[in-house]
Amino acid sequence: MTDSSLTYHEFDDCLWIRCTSRGSFVNSPALKAISEKYIARNGRLIVVDLEICPGVDSTFMGTLAGLARKMMAQGGFLQIATPTRRTRASMESLGLDMLLEIDPADAGWQANIEDRRAHLQQGNSKEATAGNMNELDRTRHVLEAHNTLRSMNHKNNETFGYVCETLEEDLLRHEAELDD
Repeated sequence: MTDSSLTYHEFDDCLWIRCTSRGSFVNSPALKAISEKYIARNGRLIVVDLEICPGVDSTFMGTLAGLARKMMAQGGFLQIATPTRRTRASMESLGLDMLLEIDPADAGWQANIEDRRAHLQQGNSKEATAGNMNELDRTRHVLEAHNTLRSMNHKNNETFGYVCETLEEDLLRHEAELDD
């Protein structure tokens, strides 16, 4: 399953990723893949533009949290541009605002946000893809995202504990099937 709802461009000051549909388990592997390449090159700022993204699921948020942790470990930042009110509330309720900055007023990119969006729309962007993931890899990705959320605070641990246990059981079953 692939998804073309993420476009990106590496500007001088940041990696800009624009999500044009729902942020979900479908496009979060692509978000992770392109971001990790940037992080490996010692990138210091990732901006995820959610202006026209109608919402995000827990896998997408867990992926954002994991990326924010990686950025922080190397002295960088992950920032969110113009999320919907509902998306912002979802992120804050899980504690993501402790790891990443949501629409920071003092961010340098705020002054030319429309220029950056126009740049991407004019065909100056690349489409982010993670390739075709098999079911086992997708389950691993979803589990990793939820374990990240779960590790953030006690409330998330309770909220996502059962999800993680179920995914771990699925992984074991899939791995056993491959061994047969």
